[in-house]
Amino acid sequence: MDTSLLDKISQLNRIGMALSAQTDIAALLCEILTSAQQLTGADGGTFYRVINGSQLSFDVVQNTSLNIVMGGSHPTPVPFPPIPLKLADGKENLSAIASYVANKGETVNIEDIYFADEFDFSGALKFDQTVNYRTKSMLTVPLKNVDQEVIGVLQLINSTDENGNPIAFSNESESLAKSLASQASVALINRQLIEEHKQLFESFTKLVADAIDKKSPYTGKHCQRVPVITMMIAEAANKVNHGPFKNFYMNDSEQFELETAAWLHDCGKLTTPDYIMDKSTKLETKYDRIELIRTRLTLKAYQNLLLTVDRSSETLNYQKEAYLAIFKQLARINSMEFLTDEDKLFLENLSKETYISLEGEVLPLITEDELVNLTIPKGTLTDFEREKMQDHAAMSISMLSVLPFPKELKNVPEYAGGHHERVDGKGYPNQLTKEQLSVPARMMGIADIFEALSAADRPYKKAKKLSESLKILGFLKLEGHIDPDLFDLFVEQEVYMDYAKKYLHPEQIDEVIKANIPGYEGK
Repeated sequence: MDTSLLDKISQLNRIGMALSAQTDIAALLCEILTSAQQLTGADGGTFYRVINGSQLSFDVVQNTSLNIVMGGSHPTPVPFPPIPLKLADGKENLSAIASYVANKGETVNIEDIYFADEFDFSGALKFDQTVNYRTKSMLTVPLKNVDQEVIGVLQLINSTDENGNPIAFSNESESLAKSLASQASVALINRQLIEEHKQLFESFTKLVADAIDKKSPYTGKHCQRVPVITMMIAEAANKVNHGPFKNFYMNDSEQFELETAAWLHDCGKLTTPDYIMDKSTKLETKYDRIELIRTRLTLKAYQNLLLTVDRSSETLNYQKEAYLAIFKQLARINSMEFLTDEDKLFLENLSKETYISLEGEVLPLITEDELVNLTIPKGTLTDFEREKMQDHAAMSISMLSVLPFPKELKNVPEYAGGHHERVDGKGYPNQLTKEQLSVPARMMGIADIFEALSAADRPYKKAKKLSESLKILGFLKLEGHIDPDLFDLFVEQEVYMDYAKKYLHPEQIDEVIKANIPGYEGK
């Protein structure tokens, strides 16, 4: 066998292995075309892909002598419109050589297009005139899948001799191009399948996040925005060339893993009872029990009136006003975030009051469970309810750990489950310290808190100014909640402002003086 042919076959094998290893479709298309040019000595070529079975898309265009590189992973896009595979009357488009090959699945090898009348080469001839080029030989090969359906077309122009002169594509070159097309088809189909599965997985993770956000109006778009902030922090850490993160880097695969975890970080909330997630007042369960107490107070007022000799309208109004004042104070306590000592004393005294039921039973105006809820010192959740709410982080880990993630996503459970941990080891669910938490998990912790602080779509709180959110975040750094280095990066690189411009209301974006942010030690 000819030595040069053996070299070509060996080169073809190396190309096949390289194509199989390529993970980026755009780069893969460029590799296919470049490899075909090298194997056949072609000066230029085009790689087309079949789109929706109806048209050919110019994916990559290259020409060595004209120094043209467009499409694929090249920075310059291809400006040419797609070629239709069908005519207006529904018949196959067989006039253009590329669409003919796509429709018929046949290889076409033309020695000189200027002397060929089987196809319409007006576009190529016009191109030649415009750039002072001479297209001569043209080899067009289909790429087929396992069902023998054409998925792409490889078109090569001007095979060249050792002096660079254009010559016809030999039978050997045609055979090599067909073999390459076959290998390229396998590599392309595999990569497309991976990309399609990846897109399906991404869509599913976003579907889960959307379901969580829609489960409660009190979470707004939290699950959609935490990934945005997380990836902004990751990008800032990737770019910075000084400080603790000067040697930090996350590649595309690692960033996809982190973004996936961010989308799924609250999946455990699917198991959290709605009334706990939506508990906006201390007495709220399926409904706000303050109305039950209103009814009891009304009944108590009239029962007191029955016990008095004077049942005049003045006495009635006095009773009503007295118990209405009690109700108003209860309603205020029910909706306040913090409980004062005066409020606690008021509740203790009121808990001793009773009323008589229809059955004649003496019952407390405020039940023991209602008293427990009303005396919550901060927020609206009891200790039990808070444990159930915090359990969502452990449930996220549990749910995600049973999924058969591929190795490039193996850290998703750890990243997603660590967003409520604290660097001082006082967080939940596993009380992990800074050293036990990965950098991506710590990034998500900051993202989760900052989104909650700055969100304007929560019905239970007023939207905070940007400077106020950063002030609170700074105090959390000082208290050991969040990673101090990541906090400084967040402020120094103004990640907060990049996010604010896109997602906060204009009235929230006020002047931020970095020197006034508690705990900030950056530039």
